[in-house]
Amino acid sequence: MLVKGRKVSGRGEAMAAHYAFGPLEDDIIIKHRLLTRTTTTRGEPPLKKLQKKFTSFALEIEKDADNYSDCERLAKTFLQELMTFELPLLKSKAVIDANLREKENFNELNDEINRQILQAQADIEDLKKQLEESKIERQHKEECEAIRKLVAMQPPRSETQKIITELEKEIAILEKENTAASRTLELRKKQFALLLHVVDELQNTMEEEQKSLVEDMRIALDEPNNGLEDASGVSEAMAVD
Repeated sequence: MLVKGRKVSGRGEAMAAHYAFGPLEDDIIIKHRLLTRTTTTRGEPPLKKLQKKFTSFALEIEKDADNYSDCERLAKTFLQELMTFELPLLKSKAVIDANLREKENFNELNDEINRQILQAQADIEDLKKQLEESKIERQHKEECEAIRKLVAMQPPRSETQKIITELEKEIAILEKENTAASRTLELRKKQFALLLHVVDELQNTMEEEQKSLVEDMRIALDEPNNGLEDASGVSEAMAVD
């Protein structure tokens, strides 16, 4: 990579690094170097050197002169340069294959992890449902236990039935007494009504008798007055005579 970074500090402040190429240009340069097997900016690129070796060998073959030894020397040089150029390619191919295998392993591992995550999520949902069901079941058990304790605090059924029978007898007796008391009360009402009627009649009779007595007394008082008036009239008549 052709990356140049410079850090300048002044007055306690750090300045940002300046790069000669941007990210896009940097990727293009890296790709070109991988294709041409160029690892440095200094010296001649390996592909160009190989091309020169091949060109020299081809030109030497095309000559009509007796240059077999030169052709053999250039051929060996070209083959040596080709092997030198091929070795990094083989290494790169091995690295690429290893990376592809690693990628496949990673994809398989990623798929397995995703599957395990989905399974874990499904298990979590199932556990949540089981937890809710367990809470409901526990609540029901607690309610049943509370009811059982209340039932245990109550007397036996035979004793309860005995108490109910006695209460029913008492209720029957009270109903009979209530019926008798109702009849007696009704009789007393009738007697009281009759008594009120008799008292009313007696009161009316007494009032009539009182009125009659007063009338008799008034008449009795009126009769002496009339006798006195008759006697005074006779006296006056005798005096006139």
